[in-house]
Amino acid sequence: MATTYPMTLQGAQKLREELNVLKSKTRPTIIKSIAEAREHGDLKENAEYHAARDQQSFCEGRIQDIEGKLAGAQIIDVTKIVNNGKVIFGSTVKLLNVGTDEEIQYHIVGDDEADLKNSRISVNSPIARGLIGKEVDDVSAIKTPSGVVEYEIIQVDYI
Repeated sequence: MATTYPMTLQGAQKLREELNVLKSKTRPTIIKSIAEAREHGDLKENAEYHAARDQQSFCEGRIQDIEGKLAGAQIIDVTKIVNNGKVIFGSTVKLLNVGTDEEIQYHIVGDDEADLKNSRISVNSPIARGLIGKEVDDVSAIKTPSGVVEYEIIQVDYI
């Protein structure tokens, strides 16, 4: 059975852009580097050649990885879903830490899109798993490394 990867519309677009750059710019540059390194002669002790081959291997692996993820992508556009106040994949959630009265906002995204510095958390993270299916005004107890933290859901946006 094929693996599906939940992904936001923006996440899929970002992967397509990366794939395009890898195929149209990075790959030809590496091929050119390999050709130039071959001209230097003996390939056994040619560090430039081996470095270029390593780059090529990494680039081809990344291309295959992205193509596989895009082929198995389940793209979810939450802007087309009626907002019923429920936390779902792709939603942006504003939370209140019940213990500290600190407000925090997260956008729940796919694994490849997660970026904590930009408040984008993976749907598979403990926080997201604890919030999925909950509604505005619900309180969710999330198990964290520092103990259980209770969050009240203040707002849910499908943007």
